[in-house]
Amino acid sequence: MYMPAMVATARTAWSRALKQRLAVAGKPPLLILGAMMRKLLCVAYGVRKSGRPFHSSLHSMAG
Repeated sequence: MYMPAMVATARTAWSRALKQRLAVAGKPPLLILGAMMRKLLCVAYGVRKSGRPFHSSLHSMAG
């Protein structure tokens, strides 16, 4: 999950928002990467379980 988390953090807007939110809260970089790995697993599980395609607005964590 390390490399997918690195790529997602660099390439997707919703994961950059997660990274920025955690960085502003003072979290260290490795914790942010661990949170991104967990988020990717949760998203993959949700997509698999629901059978619906991925939609980034559902995972934006805005608010």
